[in-house]
This record gives sequence, C-alpha cells and structure tokens, in this order.
Amino acid sequence: MSLLKSIPKVDKLIQNKAFEHLSVSLVTPLCKEVIKQLREDILNQKVTQFQEEDLITTVLEAYDNITQPSLQTVLNATGVIVHTNLGRSLIDATLFDKVKHIATHYNNLEYDLQQGKRGERYEHISKIICQYLGCEDVLIVNNNASAVFLILNTFAQNKEVIVSRGELVEIGGSFRVPDVMAQSGAVLKEIGTTNKTHLKDYENAITSNSAMLMKVHKSNYSIEGFSSEVAIEEIIRTARTNDLIDYYDMGSGHFVDLPYGLDKDEPSVLKIMQHNPCLLSFSGDKLLGSVQAGIIVGQKKYIEALKKNQLLRMLRVDKLTLALLEESIKSLLLGKIDEIPTLKMLFTPLEVLKQRAMRIQNNIQALCQCEIKETKTVIGGGTTPNKKIPTIALSLAFKGLKPHKIEQLFRAKNVIGRIEEEQFLLDFRTLLEEELPLLETTIKAILHD
Repeated sequence: MSLLKSIPKVDKLIQNKAFEHLSVSLVTPLCKEVIKQLREDILNQKVTQFQEEDLITTVLEAYDNITQPSLQTVLNATGVIVHTNLGRSLIDATLFDKVKHIATHYNNLEYDLQQGKRGERYEHISKIICQYLGCEDVLIVNNNASAVFLILNTFAQNKEVIVSRGELVEIGGSFRVPDVMAQSGAVLKEIGTTNKTHLKDYENAITSNSAMLMKVHKSNYSIEGFSSEVAIEEIIRTARTNDLIDYYDMGSGHFVDLPYGLDKDEPSVLKIMQHNPCLLSFSGDKLLGSVQAGIIVGQKKYIEALKKNQLLRMLRVDKLTLALLEESIKSLLLGKIDEIPTLKMLFTPLEVLKQRAMRIQNNIQALCQCEIKETKTVIGGGTTPNKKIPTIALSLAFKGLKPHKIEQLFRAKNVIGRIEEEQFLLDFRTLLEEELPLLETTIKAILHD
C-alpha cells in the first residue's frame, strides 16, 4: 500500500522541469496514462519499486513517438523505380521549388483573372495536356481508380459495360474491376475466355442495353502462350459502329518512348490518342513520373458530362497537385526528361550505374565482402508486367550474417535493399547521385557497429 501512496499526483508530475517547454495538452494525458499503468502494475505485483525519473523518461519517449513525423525519407536500393510502398514516383526538387510559391500564397485556382469572376480549376492543366496529346479536353481526379469509378458511374449506371475476362484485374489494395463496376452502378458483361478474346466476342455481346466497350490494362500480370486480345483501335472502331462509348483504362500511361523494348507492350498515350478514343485514363504517378492523380483525356462532350457528375466534388485534386502536374508535363513537352526522376532513372546507362557502384565499393571493400553484379529489376507500380530491365547492384556480406539479418540492419537505418539468390543487394538503378555520400556513411556505420 505504501508503494501506491508514493505514486506522484498528475498535477505534480506535469510540473517537472523536463516538461516545461512541451505542450501541456499533450503531456497531461500521457502522464495520466503512465500513472494509471503504474498503478495497475503495482496492484498486479508486476512492479515492486519505481523511480520518478523512470516515469518522466516514459512520458518523454511517448511524447517523442507522437510528435515525430511518421513519414520519413528512405534510400531506395531495391531497384524498383515506381515502388508503391516507397512513395512511387519522385518529384524533382527544382520542379517542386517552382510550385512552392503557389502553395504558400493565394492564387487563381478557381478565379478568372481576365474576366474577374469564378473560373474552373481544370483550365490550368487542360491547355498544356491538350497541346501535348492533341485531345479535346482533360479532367484530373485524385487517382486512376477514381477515374474508373467516375466514368462508369457517369455513363453506365444500370447499363452494360463489355469487358474481356482476361482484363478483369485485381491490383494492390484489393481493387477489383468487377467490384468497382458494381459500386458504380454499371452492369459487367464478361466476354471471351481467360486467355483469348476476339473482336467477334465484343460484337456478339452488344445489346440495346450496352453503353460501353472497355479495355483494361493488365497492370501486374501478363498472359503468355496461347493467348490473344483485341487492340484498342479495333475496340474504338467497333464502338463507333454501334454508337457506344469506348474507354481504355490504361493504368500506367506514359508520354515518351520507353527503352529496352518496353514500348512493344506498353505503347505511349500519344500513340493511343492517334485513334481519337472517347475516353482514356491513366495515373500521374507511375510511368508519367509525376504526382498521384487520375488523368482523364478524350472527347470534349464526354469530359463535360463527367464534370457535371456530383461525385467529382469528392474526387477533385487540389492546387498543389495541379501545379506539380502542370510543371511535370511542361518538362515532358520540352523534352527535359532529366526533370522527371522516374524517367531519369529508367534511362540512366548501365555504365553510369556501374561507376556509382564502384565508387562505393572502393570505399568500403576493406571493411566487408562486396561484389558488383549485373542483374535485372522491374519498373514496378503495376507497369510493364513481367518485363525486366538491366541494372547494377552491389552485394554485401559481413560478420557471417545471413542476408535477411543484413537487410534488417540496413532497414533500421532507412536503407531499403533487396535479397536475390541468397545475397543482400543494393541496387543502383534507384539510388540518386546525391544520395551516394549518405549511403556510404550509413554502410560504414553499420559495419562498425
């Protein structure tokens, strides 16, 4: 009982000098919780003695845990350029500085400076995208999943949307095309088989209740061997013949010709737009290499109908997203690929990657076993499924530790590598030039621990 009596009162504890520069509104409930837990531990005989300094330390640790930012920078040494778990595409620092002034000042987001009245936020981005792609209009929502939902809800409520069975995808986070269709009010009409769909399957499925022919990018898988699918231009032609809407959920659209033969299976948005589709949507933060957004392009009458859907109010993007996206597309239009980190990484020659790896190897090889390896990686983010690109990695081994243990040591220092063929690798495809000094310092710190 005497131990319980020695527990400090909350009002006394919060007056400790250790808390004098901290937020009282946060320290108070933390002190209450620590004292409550101490009381329970004493009654359950888990604690037989304590020091007030220990309580203070516990409160300070809890305070730091709450107030420290949860989002932290990491070094991506996985080799996966569009890494969904690590924030997908990076934004160039110089490009970000260009839009910082917009975010920190009032601006004309929905104000027409020429006419002195309310304007439309999408006007700021439509001019440059329409100029680049040759489309009639554009609409930006918060991601491509929103784009899919908005399009289906606007044009196909209680009407049939014809889709190949081989394209009824499920991507990360259990996002399933059939489920999205059901939520949007559209009626899914599956055609073809898992591995083969022909043009006649689309033609035979059309009824008086059909609203749309939809094509879906396979995202994170591919069908190999005895398989076939219908090209988007054939779908567009068939839709026009039958007075239906054609819609291509492209997923990871890009504006430039990709290296390593990736264009064979991943044609650019520009090539698709040559066929003048009714609607096409893709992500801003995948192969485009910009911010998270769902970009809808196509014919003006359909974009105008989307803008009138009340759901758009819930799916629209803010000023910072629009400004960053505009700057990214401007860089692409002017051919400044180096201002798009995703593309800069993708196009970096192997020889440059090898030189960077050798620089690190030369400075640490006296401390551990390390070897430069030519290997392969993936772009990631649901792009170019099952397609690999060449890369350079550095394998590390030290202190007789297993690869999984080495991976844990690096992860504890916010360096995320990968394990391949029972070796821990640092892949230089996704390590920025300016990150190499920090990487070297971190490696040495781990080796000296």
